[in-house]
Amino acid sequence: MTACAIEPSADHENDGTPRAGCTIAAEGAYAARLARSGDSRYPERWTLDGPEPYAVPLPGNQPEEPGTEVQPMGDGRVLVHRIAAGRHLFSLLYPTGPGTGELPLGAVECQDEGTRLRLLPPAPGGECAYALAVGPRSTDLWQVAGGAFGPEHLAEIPGRCSGGAWLDRMGRMLAVDRETDGRTKAIVVDLERDGEVSPLLQIAADSDDRVLLADPDSGLLLIRSDAPSPGRDRLGWGVLGSTLPVRFPECLRLPECAVTPFAIQPGQVLTPERCAVALRVDGAFDSWVGVWRPVERQVHHFPAPYGWLTGTGLWTADGELRLPYATPQSPCGLARLTAPPVNEERTGLPAREAPDEPALPDLPDQPDDPPSPAAPRPVPLQQAPLARLVTN
Repeated sequence: MTACAIEPSADHENDGTPRAGCTIAAEGAYAARLARSGDSRYPERWTLDGPEPYAVPLPGNQPEEPGTEVQPMGDGRVLVHRIAAGRHLFSLLYPTGPGTGELPLGAVECQDEGTRLRLLPPAPGGECAYALAVGPRSTDLWQVAGGAFGPEHLAEIPGRCSGGAWLDRMGRMLAVDRETDGRTKAIVVDLERDGEVSPLLQIAADSDDRVLLADPDSGLLLIRSDAPSPGRDRLGWGVLGSTLPVRFPECLRLPECAVTPFAIQPGQVLTPERCAVALRVDGAFDSWVGVWRPVERQVHHFPAPYGWLTGTGLWTADGELRLPYATPQSPCGLARLTAPPVNEERTGLPAREAPDEPALPDLPDQPDDPPSPAAPRPVPLQQAPLARLVTN
């Protein structure tokens, strides 16, 4: 597969600047992006769960800066993160007839000038939103929406954290990549235990091991590590709670291309190896879409829709990939792509080799609180052996 065989995806604006992507809510009902009108930028909310997608512009009193972050909430409001005079300001935007309503939530001030604050991926349920403030030696975890009194500091995590993936449907277990002593390892942060940290992924002592995506239903994890090839990152996969090793399929190594997973098919509770995974493939001249399953030995390649908000999309449980796009003729579009059926003759795993379901250890009793479902404690993928690499 070569880049010249792919139709252009309109990944840039007319002035040559990269086309703004969008952020999709965890449940997939809404999306939000920073749209453009001439030289001005403004937040825009997309509704995706109806017969046809439609966009609602949410312009404020003045144009937004290029670094403004937006994120859809579960009720259709849009969280906006702005920076002004060194302060990080958070507000909720919502349509009010012809105008835009704005509910200020408060601000976060970072004492160190070198601290960078960014929003984490949308949390399950869509009621809360979180952010990481990365300082020189530690990272602060903030709840910036959904609290009773504005932004709330939840925990200070030693080391510099990046990434972010939710491991459960309750918005409790958060996987992040933490850099300490020159190495990066994925860890789990328990939001209901005051930010308690536990290890998640450690393939080798001297490797950098990151979690890129996680599916709470099946436990499928997409990772990036240099353990199999020191000095060169490889894409791999594992299953939360499984005793099987992390695997690094050869088919995910595309010469002279960057491959980034961006969506996992939900609802495959007992068959993580059959989850369809959407890949963004960046070649020398363009980007396109790849579809791959851990059980298969091949990547299926598809041209990206014209105007694709590159690197964004969502799966339905029955295997339809929905890709948001925007063009002058269709400013709010959703291309649909059906995942190819599993080719049983080209599978890299026997159908019976489905990993065990993650264990659900008991949590401490809390007799004074109303009962609630217990969240699974992730089983670390520490010391994941490399002896059984699968070259599918």
